Amino acid sequence: MSLTLRTISREQHLAYIQSLPSASHMQVPAWADVKAEWRSENLGWFDDRTGELVGAGLVLYRQLPKIKRYLAYLPEGPVINWFAPNLQEWLEPMLAHLKQQGAFSVKMGPPVIIRRWEAPSIKAGIQNPDVKRLRDIEADHIEPRAFEVADKLRRMGWQQGEDGGAGFGDVQPRYVYQVPLANRSLEEVHKNFNQLWRRNIKKAEKAGVEVVQGGYQDLEEWQRLYEITAVRDHFRPRPLSYFQRMWTALNSEDPNRMRLYFARHNGVNLSAATMLIVGGHVWYSYGASDNIGREVRPSNAMQWRMLRDAYALGATVYDLRGISDSLDETDHLFGLIQFKVGTGGQAAEYLGEWDFPLNKLLHKALDIYMSRR
Repeated sequence: MSLTLRTISREQHLAYIQSLPSASHMQVPAWADVKAEWRSENLGWFDDRTGELVGAGLVLYRQLPKIKRYLAYLPEGPVINWFAPNLQEWLEPMLAHLKQQGAFSVKMGPPVIIRRWEAPSIKAGIQNPDVKRLRDIEADHIEPRAFEVADKLRRMGWQQGEDGGAGFGDVQPRYVYQVPLANRSLEEVHKNFNQLWRRNIKKAEKAGVEVVQGGYQDLEEWQRLYEITAVRDHFRPRPLSYFQRMWTALNSEDPNRMRLYFARHNGVNLSAATMLIVGGHVWYSYGASDNIGREVRPSNAMQWRMLRDAYALGATVYDLRGISDSLDETDHLFGLIQFKVGTGGQAAEYLGEWDFPLNKLLHKALDIYMSRR
């Protein structure tokens, strides 16, 4: 198949995404409005024989301080046929085009899963003192074609950061936790939760925790809980304006793209979460909780409601997003995987992010600059 690459309109891009079972929420045209500090472009690949649009990518351009050169970033994209035998015929025109646009370096995140681990395997790994990382456990599912993709990328000159293993060295998480929903009943999904999760869901029900959906006007209340969480977990919170922009941008593209949930007890909001929806893929995106009321298990109740809503939407996967691959109980990120494993889903490892230095000198300068931040 011979291909032509060119800039496409947002409408063309959106129509293409809507024709697919799913794509990353960072590859929908409206994501460009969420990342307003970046310049953006919508790229399309066309089949020369039929003239049909067969691939798309959202590119975000970040200007280097003081010079008119850009880092071109395709988060969790582009959305192309990654297993095509002629992968370079997809990627070479993209590199040539981005170079023309003034890019000195390209970063992309192929949405290709390489390994999956089922919850029982991870639990066994946590109990084994010799196991320190997810990679130390034999994977339950391996995608051999993903290794071929990695080989092709290396041969083309794409590079991967040194942090190949740890998972949070990329901009987007390399390891995620997902609950598969396709061809399963809700009862099966619930039965797969561990005992603690099932007990906590029951506890919340008994205590009278209610889970409700919020709207744009409730984002200030979301922000209050999120900032409490940031102090407790020592991270820098995003400003309220970011979530307001995200809500407006995503929901004007598709009224059901972003949702907001609150778990409340006796009229007081104890935890909150944002949910993103693209086709059959639903993400639990951001979470927040107060320091009080933990004994009534609001977070478990909220996740169970979100999962049921995802199921009702016909989702094939409920994605709890990033985890670290550390299974060391003393690691500060261990609690994250412990909480998510309780849902009985699977950990998945993506191919990770790849860089192509179009200008080696500027690429190196950016590396040094980023490592000092």
